[in-house]
Amino acid sequence: MFTGLIETTGTVLAVTPIAGVTRITIASPTLTSKLNTGDSIAVSGVCLTALSIEPNAFPPRFSADLAAETIALTTLSRLEPGSIVNLELPTPAGSPLGGHVVQGHVDGTATLVALDAITADTELTDYRLRISIPEQLTAYVVNKGSITIEGISLTVASVRGNEVEVAIIPHTYAATSLRTLPIGSPLNVEVDVLAKYAERQQKSNGPGITEQYLIANGY
Repeated sequence: MFTGLIETTGTVLAVTPIAGVTRITIASPTLTSKLNTGDSIAVSGVCLTALSIEPNAFPPRFSADLAAETIALTTLSRLEPGSIVNLELPTPAGSPLGGHVVQGHVDGTATLVALDAITADTELTDYRLRISIPEQLTAYVVNKGSITIEGISLTVASVRGNEVEVAIIPHTYAATSLRTLPIGSPLNVEVDVLAKYAERQQKSNGPGITEQYLIANGY
């Protein structure tokens, strides 16, 4: 499990089709030495399994294989050498959850509509990020709720149709891949898993909370 608090960024060295899968190789001087073969790592919001770990290479690097489902639902296979990706290791049990529960199971890709500075001519400005999400994900996104964009835990500021707006603080802008992405870029999105569980429970239990239910239970 992850929390959407990005630890560092990495640089894509190669995206290579091999033996029926696609292998992505990422340079990460900070995290490579912490990895063992088979460890999980979130790459721009996608939970992958670390392979071919080379801490003594220059630069230090690791690889991961992208399954067909990963290729279909995420942006990773579209990356190119030089692309910047967000990296996060799993959160140890008992650690504080600084963001929200992030599985690394991407629900679909959004499109970057805008990333605008609130105040011009300063590096300390906040930003407003606007994305367009797939229609089928809108039911799981609410004002002040959580959403994961490119692996980053963010709070929804507004929802208008299928456009979602979030606030980006200067640290997040400086420490993640967002600053490198041109308008129109595809973005990995994971909606709050708690919203999906709530929907499943409501469907299992019938019509959910209705006026009749409230009256019958003394409200």
